[in-house]
Amino acid sequence: MIAALVTEIRLQSIVETSPLVLEKREKINTLYFGGGTPSIINKEDLELLFAALNEKFIFSDDIEITLEANPDDITPAKLLVWRNAGINRLSVGIQSFMEEELIWMNRAHTAVESLQCINQIQNAGFTNYSVDLIYGSPLLSNDLWKRNTEIVIQQNIPHISCYALTVEPRTALNKMILQHKKPPVEAEKQAEQFMLLMQWMEEAGYEQYEISNFARPGSRSQHNSSYWQGKKYYGFGPSAHAFDGKSRQWNIANNALYIQSLKNNIIPFEKEILTQTQQLNEYIMTSLRTMEGLNLKIVEDRFGEKASIELQSASEKWILGNKIVMENKIFRLTKEGKLFADGIAADLFF
Repeated sequence: MIAALVTEIRLQSIVETSPLVLEKREKINTLYFGGGTPSIINKEDLELLFAALNEKFIFSDDIEITLEANPDDITPAKLLVWRNAGINRLSVGIQSFMEEELIWMNRAHTAVESLQCINQIQNAGFTNYSVDLIYGSPLLSNDLWKRNTEIVIQQNIPHISCYALTVEPRTALNKMILQHKKPPVEAEKQAEQFMLLMQWMEEAGYEQYEISNFARPGSRSQHNSSYWQGKKYYGFGPSAHAFDGKSRQWNIANNALYIQSLKNNIIPFEKEILTQTQQLNEYIMTSLRTMEGLNLKIVEDRFGEKASIELQSASEKWILGNKIVMENKIFRLTKEGKLFADGIAADLFF
């Protein structure tokens, strides 16, 4: 896999079948190792990836380099390797600090490891890191949810990403719920815990700069922010996506086929050119999720005055229903509106 990744990075813009057109050693501001378990990569393989990336890109002086890590993979020795490699931000899949929940979710780490890894990260000198938490599981009472968030606040964790538990089709969890071996997920309970989360994090001084993301001032994820701001990005590896504002491309998801293709110097990707309507809908969807909101002036500049007028008209029912507030031609979701973000966006789509 590492060899295939290195080959793909080096092939970009060299072969005609390359999905990406790279400028010569373009400067990048963020780098993100994610989408799996990059915390198991050893020092030598990490160095190979950095060498390949340095051939293709110039890293900005203040580049944010994030690595996704599982709590059970984190050790003082690994933290030192990551820091020495240039990684300056971690995203840790805690999910919960409660033992019974971790067992229910079939996580590999324990509650002790959840807390322990935070202390190790702090002791290693990382000041920029994030933890993921999940709410809305059948075992998570509001009191336990408050305990989870209180640990984040007490530990002064700079960034937190929170997601409602989703049960995917054709998974073991879904099968057990259908067979009544595990209790089902309750949408009302999830909504209540999301509303509580927003209240607690605001009181603790975190900004909810995106629906699922809360940060201490100055600790936003620069990488993820670029997605919501519609900036271009490159992606390498199975299932990796790339975007240049007008087109999107993605690699094959199958690991074995990905590796086999790269052995033959072929990047296995698909591509679509986005229509003006698709670009507008993407802007609606992503901007509404952020605290900066949807700016009608941007819509007018990029997509025309007619689109701006139609959008303003379509939003009136959501404003009257207290799901959206409008100020200076900027739409922002209210706290209640954030519960319906996907539905509101879909309703506003052209």
